[in-house]
Amino acid sequence: MWIKNILNNIKGFRFNRHEFAGALGDMGTFIPILVGLVTVCGLNAGSALFFSGLFNLISGFIFGIPIAVQPMKAIGIIAINEGLTLNEILAAGIVVSAIVFMLGVTNLIVFLNRHIPLSVIRGLQLGLGLLLIIKGIKMVTNTNTIFGLDSIAVGAFCGLLVLFLFFSKKFPGALVIFAIGFIFLFLRTPDILKGFSYELSIPKFVALNADDFISGTFRAAIPQIPLTILNSVIAVCALSWDLFPKKGADVRRVSTSVGLMNLIGCWFGAMPMCHGAGGLAGQYRFGARTGGSIAILGMIKMIVGFFFGAYAIKLLSVYPLSVLGVLLTFSGMELAMTSRDTKTRSDMFVMLLTAAVIIAFHSTAIGFIVGLAIAYLFLYGIVKIEKLDKDIE
Repeated sequence: MWIKNILNNIKGFRFNRHEFAGALGDMGTFIPILVGLVTVCGLNAGSALFFSGLFNLISGFIFGIPIAVQPMKAIGIIAINEGLTLNEILAAGIVVSAIVFMLGVTNLIVFLNRHIPLSVIRGLQLGLGLLLIIKGIKMVTNTNTIFGLDSIAVGAFCGLLVLFLFFSKKFPGALVIFAIGFIFLFLRTPDILKGFSYELSIPKFVALNADDFISGTFRAAIPQIPLTILNSVIAVCALSWDLFPKKGADVRRVSTSVGLMNLIGCWFGAMPMCHGAGGLAGQYRFGARTGGSIAILGMIKMIVGFFFGAYAIKLLSVYPLSVLGVLLTFSGMELAMTSRDTKTRSDMFVMLLTAAVIIAFHSTAIGFIVGLAIAYLFLYGIVKIEKLDKDIE
């Protein structure tokens, strides 16, 4: 039955300029986190691009709609901000995926979703987004140069450009900024391509130990789990039925898909990945209507990752920090803005407190625990504030 569904999905693929444009709709999230993980944490660009492309291709076959393959944002942002090692990042991705996979195969994901207040999730998103914005601004100012090809002036220019492109329906702003960064890169190091030759980047097995899993779990996996469950499974499925009433994605299938991606890829150095609602919305807005869109994107990523992955690391190692800082800031803004749908005062209180604790302690784990505790105090009426639950006007 599933083979027949895949064949039907492939028959429905369209390969045109609209689908190609739609494939770029998720680059605003994908590019800055990938660049940050490669340049700050030492992620292998070849493996990250190859497996991301492979899972783009497989997702197109399985779902038949432009289900995005995105970095796990919480893990990515924590890794960049707190300087996690590559092994900790991979271990965190495996832990999250093992849990999400089990929730999918046992069909317990809906039950768990009911017991994690959305206000806590919004607080995590807001806090993590603000941390990334702070990190991005510091990267620009830490260049310690006002003018130059990697300077505060360059960051300011790119920041102004972001203001014009952030809400654009025609251009993925981060892709434009990323391209500008390469222009400055080549101006700064014009001989960077001297002696260029392609080199196969073959993914290699990464040995992880118990310390990697313990550290990765407490530092990154714990805050990622609820984000993945709500944003990368529940939310993306609901959105898929809104956009594609006849071909929406099933919660159980998406959950198991997220699990399998990382239970396979992370052992070979792949970036922890998920299916994000924001990515689906972005790709749809830019023209994607079939799985052909992400199939195109997947093939491009696989080719670049396999043949040019090793050289991509060399390029990214001299990528202007001022431009990277703007890219990270842009990604943080996108993540933080998902909290804008908070409606009641009690939810706003929980969200802001969670975000504040995250920023104060630079720990998403502490923020999650505090936010969850306060949310349940409100939920069971242990703590009451007069008129707290009136709608915010």
